[in-house]
Amino acid sequence: MGEEVDGHEADCSRSGLLTGRLAVLISTFVLTAVGIAHAGDDPDVGAGNCHITEFCVSVGIGDKTGGSSDQAGGSPGDSKMQCKYTKVNPKPPANHPAWKGKNPKKNDLYLMECTDGRQSNPASFVVVPTDQNPVPQVDPQDLAQRAVDSMTLLGPDIVSPRAGGKYTVGVPMWMWVNQSATTYGPNSASASAGGVTVTATAKVSKIVWSMGDGASVNCNGPGTHYMSSAGMGQSPTCGHVYTKTSAGGQSGRFPVTATSTWTINWQGGGQVGQLTEVRQTNVQVAVGEVQVVR
Repeated sequence: MGEEVDGHEADCSRSGLLTGRLAVLISTFVLTAVGIAHAGDDPDVGAGNCHITEFCVSVGIGDKTGGSSDQAGGSPGDSKMQCKYTKVNPKPPANHPAWKGKNPKKNDLYLMECTDGRQSNPASFVVVPTDQNPVPQVDPQDLAQRAVDSMTLLGPDIVSPRAGGKYTVGVPMWMWVNQSATTYGPNSASASAGGVTVTATAKVSKIVWSMGDGASVNCNGPGTHYMSSAGMGQSPTCGHVYTKTSAGGQSGRFPVTATSTWTINWQGGGQVGQLTEVRQTNVQVAVGEVQVVR
């Protein structure tokens, strides 16, 4: 039967075996069912007919940040994604996590794979009511995660402490980071599929510093840039005072790790939600003590 999908007709032919990648994914989800059909390896989007059990669809995933190609996984602007769907038949048990709590008697399960020709998104399962068009209804949260994956969220861009710096026991250390779209935020991107568009905005909500001496410092902001006028004062927002030298550490330094928590708010498809991503940056810090000459 011919089926119009997102303004494109897709040509998806049946074949008898799953590809190795699909087989691995299915086994990961502990699906022991056999006889699952799959779409052709190279579907010709824009020509032919689409089978009710397996089909392809061309969708757009756009980067709204206007950033570099590294941020969006391609050139700035919208990049075209091709997605294919494989209906899981027979259905897995009702308590299987792929159902996401939905009733198998009223829904069908599809495996969705998307690629823009250069990179592929992780395959995922989507649940579709049996009385609806076989085009799976996209889970907005899945689109939100896809939007996040198109961003380049990195660990903190540490300014202080510096790897080449020399710090002293008992002297307050000021810690701070540079703020950019990829290392602190805000960073925004959108993803679209099946007529649904979700926009996600990510920003670092906190940075936890592991100082290498057993101490941990929780900073809710990027930290404060040290000014000479502060003298020997402590940082008002993010700092630490070492009580021992790093002489006993590896290579005579403390391993400092800054772990940022990215909070991502998203909306679209009539829903709103929040996701979390974690990134880290490491730096080795030398801490000595003042030698008093008598």
